[in-house]
Amino acid sequence: MSEKKKVLIITDGTNLIDSIAHSVKSAVTGTVKLCHAQAFDGTDLLASNIFFIGCENPNPSSFDYLEEMLEHISFAGRHCGIFSTNKKTLKYLSDILKDCEAVIEEPLLITEPDTATINNWIKGILE
Repeated sequence: MSEKKKVLIITDGTNLIDSIAHSVKSAVTGTVKLCHAQAFDGTDLLASNIFFIGCENPNPSSFDYLEEMLEHISFAGRHCGIFSTNKKTLKYLSDILKDCEAVIEEPLLITEPDTATINNWIKGILE
């Protein structure tokens, strides 16, 4: 990935998801910002070329603002990776992204911050 890329990783702030998010952050290059959804700034998402969203359970209250933003702004052409420890949560994340027109890459179902799995997943998104 070019150094000009801006990457944003948004999480629900749970320990396991944050640990996985740090592994995602280590796997990408460029300007990478990791933030919790409750402290999320919409301008960071607007400025990103690629973004990742991860949470443990569907519909966390910290995602309210993010969900609203994704309903009203087009991210057509931007790639998004979603990750979770739960299949139902991956469906939830896919559903909240459908209106924003982002290119949703293969969701990552993961139960621990496995570097090899994350690196392979990231490689698929960046190609």
